[in-house]
Amino acid sequence: MENLSPYIFQHTQHHTLPIRLVAPNFGQLPLAVIKQYSLTHRKTHYFFIFMIDGTTRHSVDLQHYDVASGELLFILPHQIHQLPPSKQGTDYYKLAFDESCLSRLPKQYPFLINPFNQQKIHFTGNAAQRLQHIFGMLAELLSTADADTELILAHLNSLLTEINTAYFLSRENLVEDKLSKYIGFKQFVEEQLREHPTINDIAAKLALNTNSLYYIVKHYSGLSPKEFITNRLILEAKRRLYYSESSVKELAFDLGYNDPEYFSRLFKKVTGKTVSGFVQDLSGK
Repeated sequence: MENLSPYIFQHTQHHTLPIRLVAPNFGQLPLAVIKQYSLTHRKTHYFFIFMIDGTTRHSVDLQHYDVASGELLFILPHQIHQLPPSKQGTDYYKLAFDESCLSRLPKQYPFLINPFNQQKIHFTGNAAQRLQHIFGMLAELLSTADADTELILAHLNSLLTEINTAYFLSRENLVEDKLSKYIGFKQFVEEQLREHPTINDIAAKLALNTNSLYYIVKHYSGLSPKEFITNRLILEAKRRLYYSESSVKELAFDLGYNDPEYFSRLFKKVTGKTVSGFVQDLSGK
């Protein structure tokens, strides 16, 4: 498997923004170029696929997702993405852009933290039509490399706003303050993951007591804060094992564990497999 780090820069459709949009009759790369990239890679940019007609199957962090008409799958930087071996679906939009595009937009989009671990979003009726229209406008703009940068960013902002609204729409009884605290928890864990922050440290950072933090994290994730952090570390370990060859010792130290044997026991407890057994299963795919 390989890293597609240069992809968004090598194949951007704009003279200043790292962004690329593909549809059946727009933006397709030559087959010889496509063959340079493996089907499985660790994302270094944001990626969205919106199916208009037909179905497709992608894998994200070793989980399979069937994406049907009216559904959107989003993949975040650092996630392991496996594309289908052959083209599926008859009409779709695929969009890729990097963090520098996101940093130029006027607001934040909480769905990109993916608080509910929900990679797929369903759109119906007017929302699906609006989404398709915005994708179409972006395709029109990106048909010329010198398109107005602010117009592209304005349409990208509209697109992400639609997706953000739909992401949270399916969740009833959301308490805004509690949700923002949970998003803050998840973001802090991402930023400090290898430092192994304590629950007390995180609670203090969010201006909560530990009981409140426990309740909020349990409510939204179904896990205790400690279980959440452990699962996130093991997910990172699995991503690295899929992406590159590392010894248990190297992997443990890289993830902030000073005791490789403890890390090995923890990995088996969470996954049900030893590190070597997990690697063997990957090599057999």
